[in-house]
Amino acid sequence: MSRKVTLFDLADALGVSTGTVHRALHGHRDVNPVTKTRVLQLAKSMGYKPNLAARYLSLKRNYRISVNTLKGTTSFWDQVRAGIEQEAKLLGLDSVELDFRTFPRLALGEREAFEAALKAKADGIIAFPSHPQSLRGAMRRAAKMKVPVVCVATDAPDAGRLAVVSIDTAGSGALAADLLGRMLNGKGKVATTLSDPRITEHAEKCQAFADALRTYYPAMQLVAQVEDHDVETEAYDKCRALFREHPDLQGIYITTEASIPVLDAARDAGMLSKLTIISTDLFPALVEHIRSGTVLATIYQRPLMQGRMAFRVLHEYLVKGTCPSAQVTLAPHLVMRGNLEYFLRQAAREMAPDDGVPLAMSAAGNGQD
Repeated sequence: MSRKVTLFDLADALGVSTGTVHRALHGHRDVNPVTKTRVLQLAKSMGYKPNLAARYLSLKRNYRISVNTLKGTTSFWDQVRAGIEQEAKLLGLDSVELDFRTFPRLALGEREAFEAALKAKADGIIAFPSHPQSLRGAMRRAAKMKVPVVCVATDAPDAGRLAVVSIDTAGSGALAADLLGRMLNGKGKVATTLSDPRITEHAEKCQAFADALRTYYPAMQLVAQVEDHDVETEAYDKCRALFREHPDLQGIYITTEASIPVLDAARDAGMLSKLTIISTDLFPALVEHIRSGTVLATIYQRPLMQGRMAFRVLHEYLVKGTCPSAQVTLAPHLVMRGNLEYFLRQAAREMAPDDGVPLAMSAAGNGQD
C-alpha cells in the first residue's frame, strides 16, 4: 500500500470494530483468541506499524484538551464528541484529559466556554465556532498563547485557528440543488432552512444551493431562506408561516439537523405529501421518514469521523509541532431509502459499545433521540 496502514484499514478488512482491533493488538484478555490471531496476522501481512507519536505522547507528558461544542437537538454532536473520545482511546492516549464544555444553544455560553478553556490552561481546543466574529478575539489570544484551536463542522476565518475539519459544504448545497432540480423537472418553488447565516457552514451550503439552482435550473424559484436559530419552536412556527405564504411550494432543503420541526410543520399544514424534502444528517427520529419516502434523501455529514479527524489533527500538532492539513474536508454521503439500511448497519458498527457510546439508531428502530 502507498499510504500508512491504519486501525481503520484492519477493521474494515476483517469486518470488526476498530476497538476490537485495538484491544487485539495490545493483548487485552477480552478478545476472542481466534479474532486476536486474525488481527495479528493481517496486521503483519499489511505492514501495520504502531503510531509511535501516540506512544510518545502517552509516555512523556499529560495533555488537556477542551472540547467546546453545541448540545444539539439530535445525535449529531453526541457523535462528534464520541468520535473525539474514540480517537483518543484508539491511539492509546490514556494521558490525554478531555474537558467537555457543552453550550446549550448557538452562541449561548460559547465565548464563556472558550475563556474557561484558556483559564484552565488547556493545551489545545476543539471548537464549534457558531458565531466566529464573537470568538475571534479569544481565538487570536489563544494563538498568541500557543494554544492550538481546531474548528469542527464549521470554520472561523481569520481567527488564527490551526485547522478546520468539516464536510464539503459547497458540495452538499450543490448536491441538494441538483437533486431537487431533477426531481422537480427544473420547475417550481423551493426554499431552504438554516440556523444562522453567521455560521460559515450554513451560509456556504445555502450559497452553493442558490448558485447551483441558478446555474442549472434557472426556471426554478428560491422563495425563502428560513432562519430557525436552532430553536425547534421557531423552526416550526416559521415553516408554518412559509407554507401559508407559499401553498404551492414544491421542495425544501433543510441544511441543519433541525429537520423534525420542519416535517411536523409540513404535516400540520397538509403539505407533507406534496413536498420533495432533502434533509441533513441521520438520526433516529428521521429514519422512518426516509423509509416511508416522506424525506427523499438526507446528506449525512459523518459526525463521528469529523470528531476523530479533529482530534487526530490536534494530537499530531501537539506531539510533532506540525499540522497535517489546515483544512480537512470530508465528502458527504447521500442517504436514501435504497441505501438506508446499509448506513444504519455501518453506523451501528462504528458506534458499537466496545468502541464508545452506542448509537441509538438500529435498522429496525424509530426511537427518539
